[in-house]
Amino acid sequence: MTDAERVLWREVRARRFAGFKFKRQEPLGMYVVDFVCYEARLIVELDGGQHADQQEMDAERTRWLESRGFRVVRFWNNDVLTNTAGVMQEIEKVLLPLSPALSRRGRGRFRSQKQ
Repeated sequence: MTDAERVLWREVRARRFAGFKFKRQEPLGMYVVDFVCYEARLIVELDGGQHADQQEMDAERTRWLESRGFRVVRFWNNDVLTNTAGVMQEIEKVLLPLSPALSRRGRGRFRSQKQ
């Protein structure tokens, strides 16, 4: 794992993020995604500098994943390392529509808000 992946994994592993289960380095079709939450149909991709040169490949990958019903959000590694709370807020915005149902099951509040 990269440093950025370690930081994000620390935030989302073991259902720490609002009770959602994330998996890392998960194979989906011909791709391996950085993080996926099957319950929310959400994929989180972390991009290093090399992704600036492969934007079309990343766009194709995103289209394929979205065609399978996933929402894909991307963050630069540097953003995860320097603004973890901001990245977690963006992920929270994607998951927020699901949170009322989770609250009824006792999973309510996003733990990342403690920061």
